[in-house]
Amino acid sequence: MMRRVFGIVAMISGIAVTTLSAQTPAARPLSPPGTAATQVGGDLANNVYSGNWIEVTYSRPLLRQRVNIFGAGADYGKTVNAGAPVWRAGANQTTRFKTEVALSFGGKTLPAGEYSMFVDLKPNAWTLIFSNWPAQQKYDANDKTALWGSFGYTPDKDVLRTPMKVEALAFSIDELTINFVDVTKTGGRLAIMWDKTLATAAFTVAK
Repeated sequence: MMRRVFGIVAMISGIAVTTLSAQTPAARPLSPPGTAATQVGGDLANNVYSGNWIEVTYSRPLLRQRVNIFGAGADYGKTVNAGAPVWRAGANQTTRFKTEVALSFGGKTLPAGEYSMFVDLKPNAWTLIFSNWPAQQKYDANDKTALWGSFGYTPDKDVLRTPMKVEALAFSIDELTINFVDVTKTGGRLAIMWDKTLATAAFTVAK
C-alpha cells in the first residue's frame, strides 16, 4: 500500500515539475538576432521579382536607458567597440553582408559574395568596411583564423571601405536597426540607426 502511495506522490510531483517548466518562459537573448534584406536589378511580373538579393544578418542590442551610446571626443566609439579596433555593427557574432550581385560603393566595386561587415567609428566620419575575415559561430579564443565580433580584426582582409553619411535623428532608436532605404531597381542606401544617429552608405548595382 505504501509503495502505491509513494508512486502516486512521485507521479504527481513529476507532473507538477513538468507543468512548472512549461510555464517558465525561455530566457531571451539580450541582443536578438535580426536580418535586413532587399532585391535590386530586377522586374516584378506575375508577382515574381527577378532581382538579386542583398542581406545583412546581425544581432540587435538595445540601449537599455544608456544615453549617447557612441560617446564623444576621445571616447567616441569606445563603448560599442568594447576594446575592439572597429565596431561589429551589432553584438555577439560578426555582422555578415551577403550580395548576389556586384555592388558599387563610392565608385568602388564589391563583388558578389558574403563578407564580414564592420564600421570604423570617428565623430561624424564613419567608414563602412567589407572584409574577407571569416566569422566564428561560437566564441573560440584559440581560433585565430576567424573573428568573434570584431575582436582581432586587422585591415589586411578588407575588400572595400567607403565613407558613410552621418546624421542626427530627431528621436532615439532603442534597438540597433540596419535596413535598406530609398531602394530602386539600380541601388539604394544601407542604413544603420541607433540612439539618435543615422549613418548611410549609398550603393548601385555595378555595371
